[in-house]
Amino acid sequence: MYAAIRRIKVKPASMGEVVLLTESGLVPILTSVPGFVEYAAVQVEEDVAMTISLFETQEQAEESTRRAADWIRQNLASLAAGPQEIVAVGEVRFRKTK
Repeated sequence: MYAAIRRIKVKPASMGEVVLLTESGLVPILTSVPGFVEYAAVQVEEDVAMTISLFETQEQAEESTRRAADWIRQNLASLAAGPQEIVAVGEVRFRKTK
């Protein structure tokens, strides 16, 4: 299993709108990528979010990153306070769920 971890900084007071747009627009795109396992978005600062996408293979995780970058460029450019950062695409060495 592989994780794609991304970071985005948004304009002040726009996090709520970014979350709604991402949930309704980006998430369906990512869940359609073959090998999709899980997606989570975490607000780590008032205007910074990190996302974690899990896929069965590294190629699938990298494809999700390409699709996310395209979608963000087309749909969140006016709300972003800088480019999306790909933090890592790496192998999941440990995972525990309830």
